[in-house]
Amino acid sequence: MTTVRTSDGVRLHHTDTGPGTTGTTVVLVAGFMASAFTWQLQVDALAAAGHRVVCLDRRNHGLSDFPAYGQRMGRHGQDLHEALTQLAIDDAVVVGGSQGASTVWACLDLHGTDRIRAVVSVDQTPRMLNGDGWEHGFYGYDRTNAGTYFSAEIPATGRGAGPERTLATLAVLARRVGGDPQEAMAALMPGLHPVTLPLLQDHALQDWRDVVARADVPVLMVAGADSQYWPAEHAEITAASTTRGRAVVLDDCGHAANLDRPEEFNAALLAFLEDVVR
Repeated sequence: MTTVRTSDGVRLHHTDTGPGTTGTTVVLVAGFMASAFTWQLQVDALAAAGHRVVCLDRRNHGLSDFPAYGQRMGRHGQDLHEALTQLAIDDAVVVGGSQGASTVWACLDLHGTDRIRAVVSVDQTPRMLNGDGWEHGFYGYDRTNAGTYFSAEIPATGRGAGPERTLATLAVLARRVGGDPQEAMAALMPGLHPVTLPLLQDHALQDWRDVVARADVPVLMVAGADSQYWPAEHAEITAASTTRGRAVVLDDCGHAANLDRPEEFNAALLAFLEDVVR
């Protein structure tokens, strides 16, 4: 298994397609509970376009170690920085899905854009808590329930797209990854692990708007028009806050944009990369 080891002794699994022909390295960071293998349809498209592609399993995700410590976004941001350093990646386009995007912002908050060429956030609002003039956070989440809303699970909102499209793409992914389909599905999305609940709560309380605003690299905010978790308007509002930001909203698409609309998502990502590497 290919791993890097963090400064606090945690092994992080990653995959690596190896050198591409474009000279661009794309690092993919999946969201809460998702493994690196959920990016496989993106890996295929990016590698075919000549990009080197690295997929990182965060601590307590996928094939990485599952320690009881480090369950906060700051540590996950530090992990990403240490992984980029150990892999000698100093000009990465980093793509974060959901909580993976918050990991990227945590990395920028700690270390700036020293090793990062551009950022793609996939359906992740920069602030999940509603209130104080911000109403583009997680549906139903505000200061009245901030201490308990994510204490046991990700609450169902009753909003947005149903799970059918995501499940259909996961089935395609399971066939692509190979092996027993049920085992492959369980490996792709294994479900909530109790030790990660403090991470979920910490994630929900963060506000990355100032980090995005200060980013001195191109930023692409992707949103699903039918996200189950928050209004898609967060993408355009956040992109407008930074000097090199842009937004793409995918129609008929839920929160898992790279799974719900893989072809449309890949097209938007490849178009962004083409602009970035010019």
